[in-house]
Amino acid sequence: MLRKLLIASLLALVGGVLTPAQTSVPIISGGLSFVSTTNAGVTFFPPILSPLVTVPIGDKWLIESRGTLDEFVFRENGTSGPYHALTFTSVDYLQLDYVASSRMTISVGRYLTPFGIYNERLGPEWIKNIEDPPLIYGIGTRASGSSDGAMVRGVAVARSRWELNYTAYFSALSTANKFEAGRAAGGRAGIFLPGTRLEFGASYQRYLQDTHLNAAGLHFAWQPFRVPVDIKAEYAHSPSGHGYWLETAYRFSKYHGPTSAIGRLQAVGRVQDFERTSPGVNDALPGVDTQRMDIGLNYYLPRNVRLNASYGRQFSSAGNSNIWNFAISYRFLFPIFPGRAK
Repeated sequence: MLRKLLIASLLALVGGVLTPAQTSVPIISGGLSFVSTTNAGVTFFPPILSPLVTVPIGDKWLIESRGTLDEFVFRENGTSGPYHALTFTSVDYLQLDYVASSRMTISVGRYLTPFGIYNERLGPEWIKNIEDPPLIYGIGTRASGSSDGAMVRGVAVARSRWELNYTAYFSALSTANKFEAGRAAGGRAGIFLPGTRLEFGASYQRYLQDTHLNAAGLHFAWQPFRVPVDIKAEYAHSPSGHGYWLETAYRFSKYHGPTSAIGRLQAVGRVQDFERTSPGVNDALPGVDTQRMDIGLNYYLPRNVRLNASYGRQFSSAGNSNIWNFAISYRFLFPIFPGRAK
């Protein structure tokens, strides 16, 4: 079933590209980054390329896909010896979207699992404020962060002062290479207040493969108008454990504008905690109770280039460690071929 779905998506892609009446332009975007990470004295270098392709087909259809190429460079015994490299590739999503109405979009194929807000909104290299994902990232998303099946999302209620957004999905079991996914169903709902740019909501997932498990989470996001600060937080619970993360980023854009030397600087801080309540197998979570604090700086250069540096201190019964991250990333965007924009 999954293979037929992907073939249908690719056929729609070809048909959309060849449609003479098409008035939108397919684009390719994404990011290229080079990261240096030192964890507990061991340094490794993962260059990452994440291309993203979107192909609109008329007014109602859209094909979008993102892949990741990760080259993991490390030394043979951690701190000395010859360098080695391992290459990892993945298909993060490959989905066909249909805009059923102004309040509903239906997607089929491979998509990012909509649990919480980090996986969908904050995960890409050119967006994340701190290189490492939160400790609780594996709750509701597993290791890949992707699902194969169908998803519906949109806005259920829209008022001038508030709106209710929703997402519901079902994922099928897949063992196909690059398209691995577990059988699960779930959803997310949130309330957004445009006047204050405040959002809060909840997520739920029922994992239906092997042992059936429930996962639940809460999320919070706030970007006030008067202060250039970005506050985001999540709490998640599963049978394996529970925890939270809270992240704050402050852009110094009030000092001579966002393009001034000081206005391009952003300070970031994150605190997080995870408590392991039962052993888990391949749940992408820390094996023991873990706490971590991070501080960092982002500097936004012209032409979509960003410098990032952060320091983290991790505490756990498995041992305390320091984590240093340095990264340079570049965000690109261009049309796949010339076209006539709407």
